[in-house]
Amino acid sequence: MSGNLFDLIRSRVPSPDKVLLELADGRQLSYGEALAWSGRLANILVLRGVEPGDRVAAQVEKSPEALILYLAVLRAGAVYLPLNTAYTLAELEYFLSDAEPKGVVCDPNKRAGIEAVAQKCGVAAVETLDAAGRGSLGAAAAGAPADFADVPRKQTDLAAILYTSGTTGRSKGARMTHRNLASNATTLARAWHFSGRDVLLHALPMYHTHGLFVATNVTMIAGGSMLFLPRFDAGEVLRLLPRATAMMGVPTFYVRLLQHPDLDRARCAHMRLFISGSAPLLAETQREFLARTGHAILERYGMTETGMNTSNPYDGERIAGSVGFPLSGVELRIADPATGKVLPPGEVGVIEIRGPNVFAGYWRMPKKTAAEFRDGFFVSGDLGKIDARGYVHIVGRGKDLIITGGFNVYPKEIETEIDALPGVVECFLLRVAFSDDFGRRRDQHGEATVLLRFEDHREAEIFGHDVCSVCDVSTIVTRQKSSPGIWRLVSFAGLNPTYDLPYTGTMAPRVTWFSGEARNRIVAVTSSTLGHLP
Repeated sequence: MSGNLFDLIRSRVPSPDKVLLELADGRQLSYGEALAWSGRLANILVLRGVEPGDRVAAQVEKSPEALILYLAVLRAGAVYLPLNTAYTLAELEYFLSDAEPKGVVCDPNKRAGIEAVAQKCGVAAVETLDAAGRGSLGAAAAGAPADFADVPRKQTDLAAILYTSGTTGRSKGARMTHRNLASNATTLARAWHFSGRDVLLHALPMYHTHGLFVATNVTMIAGGSMLFLPRFDAGEVLRLLPRATAMMGVPTFYVRLLQHPDLDRARCAHMRLFISGSAPLLAETQREFLARTGHAILERYGMTETGMNTSNPYDGERIAGSVGFPLSGVELRIADPATGKVLPPGEVGVIEIRGPNVFAGYWRMPKKTAAEFRDGFFVSGDLGKIDARGYVHIVGRGKDLIITGGFNVYPKEIETEIDALPGVVECFLLRVAFSDDFGRRRDQHGEATVLLRFEDHREAEIFGHDVCSVCDVSTIVTRQKSSPGIWRLVSFAGLNPTYDLPYTGTMAPRVTWFSGEARNRIVAVTSSTLGHLP
């Protein structure tokens, strides 16, 4: 068996007749059918000139055919490049010019625009594939042979490139090897006790680590099945839960399920595992879900460059607000961001990771890659600590650190305390740049801005009776896909801020100043915890 990830997946196929995917309308795709269709697609890719190591970009809607395309790219020895379906043509131009794929697969309705961009970027071929399997690629594959000689690859060869969000600059392509993906999926299947008896309820997108490499790779390596939904819908998820054994989701999934009156223990009786990741899970959500369903959500921690790093235990205490222990084979340490000195338990520092899951570096960015590694460990940029029991806790991103009065303020610590206040559903702390008395721009020091969501208007009035002005944040709610609620933007510092939020292009924020009792209630909580918030 070569190092090709697909060889590992094929070796774990329980039988050709075993169901791999079942759609919401009852249609099914077996493992045998997936093997045949991926062989046909792989033959077409090679016919179109795709060679081992070539990149194949895909901006396609979630569908069985999208998963088959991923498998076909692996079989052809090429590198899969999934792209968010919401990317604009301008954004696509950057990815196509940077990755230089041999071809791009897109929705038929987007072909005209993408062809123009592809031609500009020197991409040789544009094929189409829609959510129903229609398009030029599907039509060509229908007449192709199912037999395909899988291209051998080394474990160190690239299997995929995933572009990071680019919040601190232009997006970077994380180079994921066959070993990265295979080791992480195998480790997770073992840690989460996945087997051929499992049925995963899959409602995640297919263009990032969580939905593609974690959910599908883990299920296929375990020989399990998936209930494959095009998107998350609380009612549809609840309808299918009695037929599933596991679900992977983001915290918003669980918040939406808790808002649905049909969520109860009987509905979840067949389930053995709920997993959450991609964003912090509120302790309140964890507690409420446990009370409603009898299940403690298992929270884990990962990132684009590493796949999954830690997980709360399958057997053992799952601590709300923690992401558990490092996975088998993964080394994780907490270090001083500046010096790299390894810190003892309880102290906050930057999380650094080493293991077979860690990526091979950024695409065509050798200097950036070198800067992100220290003594063989990847410097994640996430701030965290390890408690006395060995549980890992995430407290924020290094770039979000607020320095005030000479002390470090970590967003997660403040958010946790404010979340506990009556009437507050959740909050999000931002660092805002401001100019000091001498007109100098200060990016980290002193200014803390909080976005709050309240349960109802009554609670908002309790906090906001002395508000001077209210910020219109409807565009933030839309971009963050947050659940409905009352939002307020709160500034703590007494200096005049220069507002430089990440949403400047979509809104013009106005300050909401809290004073008197409302401000004192929040500051009292944060000050008692941190002791130094101004």
